[in-house]
Amino acid sequence: MLDQLKEGLRNAIKKLIYSDIVDEKAVKEFVRDIQRALLQADVNVKIVLEITSKIEKEALKSDIPAGLSKRDYIINLLYNELVKILGVESKIEFPRNTCNTILLVGIQGSGKTTFAAKLGKYLQREGYKVGVVCADTFRPGAYDQLKTMCERGKIDVFGKPDEKSSIKIAIEGKKYFESSKNIIIVDTAGRHKEEKDLIKEMKEIDAKINPQLVLLVIDGTIGQQSFTQAKAFHDATPIGGIVITKLDGAAKGGGAIAAAASTQAKILFISTGEGLDDIERFVPERFVSRLLGLGDIKAILERVKQAEIEPDESRSRRIMSGKMTIDDLYEQLTQLKKFGSIKKLLELIPGMPELSDQIDSDKLEERLEKWRFVIQSMTKEERQNPDLLNASRIKRIAIGSGVNEREIKEMIKQYNDMKVVMKRTKGKFLRGFAR
Repeated sequence: MLDQLKEGLRNAIKKLIYSDIVDEKAVKEFVRDIQRALLQADVNVKIVLEITSKIEKEALKSDIPAGLSKRDYIINLLYNELVKILGVESKIEFPRNTCNTILLVGIQGSGKTTFAAKLGKYLQREGYKVGVVCADTFRPGAYDQLKTMCERGKIDVFGKPDEKSSIKIAIEGKKYFESSKNIIIVDTAGRHKEEKDLIKEMKEIDAKINPQLVLLVIDGTIGQQSFTQAKAFHDATPIGGIVITKLDGAAKGGGAIAAAASTQAKILFISTGEGLDDIERFVPERFVSRLLGLGDIKAILERVKQAEIEPDESRSRRIMSGKMTIDDLYEQLTQLKKFGSIKKLLELIPGMPELSDQIDSDKLEERLEKWRFVIQSMTKEERQNPDLLNASRIKRIAIGSGVNEREIKEMIKQYNDMKVVMKRTKGKFLRGFAR
């Protein structure tokens, strides 16, 4: 997410931390590095100069609060100023005893259809009964794309590929779902390239289906151009929220968020990848914390809840005492897989974001997936007692798992190494981490 901006901000912080003394020269250099990182992310020049002048002015004061080093004080100034420009946290909550409609609008190519499926799954996890309506009659294959994505998330879809009127489909879709669902998401056509036409269609559909929430989906790659869309939308509807998509590969994503926030429109969600789970509520404090490499423990806890991971106390005690079995290892790999990308997980752990840039997470995930295949090809006896794994057994497992014998031996070695480390430390590292 926003790799270029993260790298620029973190490098500026690193340089400040390792500077011999934090004098006026070091502060001015830090400010220039921050300006460069923000401008490269397409944040508006006026906003950049405004926040960096505040940081410089405060950083050069001689009275630093007690208990803080000057370095920590300056980093905290940067954190607070970035949070301010990104607006305030906004939540969406709907009564579960009535049917609520969410209308998605956005110009061509903004990522509405993908977001409709993501939002459907997100709300389903929150306990809502969700139905999605495809009212995009303009783009060929729109219904098939939405249907395929929603099927992956086990979300019901309504659509009429041969119908030409998006308003008619929206009305029929609402009637179809209103007796069985408490959330209906209506995905509209992205046929317009200008804000005024988009707002006009939004108002027409709005008048017919009376949604409880209208979400404008903005492509994060357009940077500060998002200001025009967000302002027109914010002025046109009192019940609207903003969604910023494609932040996984958007060099200008920071500019898009800052520009949208500057209109006073509410940013409700951001989308950070192509997977159905790559959606999150926009919380400025947590977003900035991750940008600066400070982690996001709350996001980890949310992922644990979403993945429906239940702690197993007896297994944990066994692992920490150095008595981990291969069944235990398999269970840990399965739980880890539920979290999604290892790189994204490391980004959330304080002190670990820098490590996420140093490791090849794709290769690591591939290796761990191979380990799962290897364990699946073992007998129950072999999983309980790996000492049984002689050459002929390893050869059989290699054939069954599709993993070569060398990699299987390496997995067994690393498994044994982990047991030794846990036995020596008595799980102190993991217990400390858990606290």
